[in-house]
Amino acid sequence: QVQLVESGGGLVQPGGSLRLSCAASGSIVSINLMGWYRQAPGKQRELVATITRGGSTNYADSVAGRFTISRDNAKNTVYLQMNSLKPEDTAVYFCNAGVQQATWGGYHPYWGQGTQVTVSS
Repeated sequence: QVQLVESGGGLVQPGGSLRLSCAASGSIVSINLMGWYRQAPGKQRELVATITRGGSTNYADSVAGRFTISRDNAKNTVYLQMNSLKPEDTAVYFCNAGVQQATWGGYHPYWGQGTQVTVSS
């Protein structure tokens, strides 16, 4: 089985910064796409940012220029550096990873349990 564990959420004032981490563990041969999503109360889960194994990134327009996604392939870990946070960034943040568990197998998506980020004065 595969587990994704997020950390780094919390309460921060507008304009502040937070760094989220998500570590994948378990039966893992390879991970291709990794990403962060968020879900605010009463809203659908939305894409925040993704990163390929080779380091190509993609960001939602609402966070481009403020958030930076990165990964450490050796540690099966993805990070999200969030700067210039706004109240509208308040949400539960989930990480996602496409995981290959066998050399002859395909990639399957796994989700973390989520970490709360609250931006408020």
